[in-house]
Amino acid sequence: MYAGRTELWSANFQDPARKPDVMFLATDPLVVNAMLTLGKVTKNDVVYDLGCGDGRIPIAAAKTFGARAVGIDIDPALITAANDAAKAAGVSDKVSFKVGDIFDPAVTFNDATVVTLFLLPELNLRLQPRLMRELKPGTRVVSNSFDMGPAWPPDKAEQVGNFAIYLWTIK
Repeated sequence: MYAGRTELWSANFQDPARKPDVMFLATDPLVVNAMLTLGKVTKNDVVYDLGCGDGRIPIAAAKTFGARAVGIDIDPALITAANDAAKAAGVSDKVSFKVGDIFDPAVTFNDATVVTLFLLPELNLRLQPRLMRELKPGTRVVSNSFDMGPAWPPDKAEQVGNFAIYLWTIK
């Protein structure tokens, strides 16, 4: 259903604005569902996936949970693949994808009610102050595999197969 990174780069090479901080690694569908369930996503939510890759989390948020969703990724080829996947899934009316650097202050996500991440620990730590400063109280943050360090312990953590997922709520 989703093209792999090698296929994307060979078929649709587009140079990102800068080198991505992480390599694209698709989230397992069971983990996608568990993340959205842990985040208590509903049709009333606006889900942002920061570093969305091929768009599977925003697409699932719309298709399975009825939410509106936005994916942001620095890699234009992945955004092209995400848009194609949203169209194929029939959720283009509820999902949008943007090329952008999630660390650029001009890239905003302050209307999110749920934010999902699958970044490295140091990137979560780098993003943490912005999440706490810009997101409204009650916004849920869900991360695949990596926490936010000891200064911001998760409200809840679950194991899904070989993956840990973490939940925080902005106070």
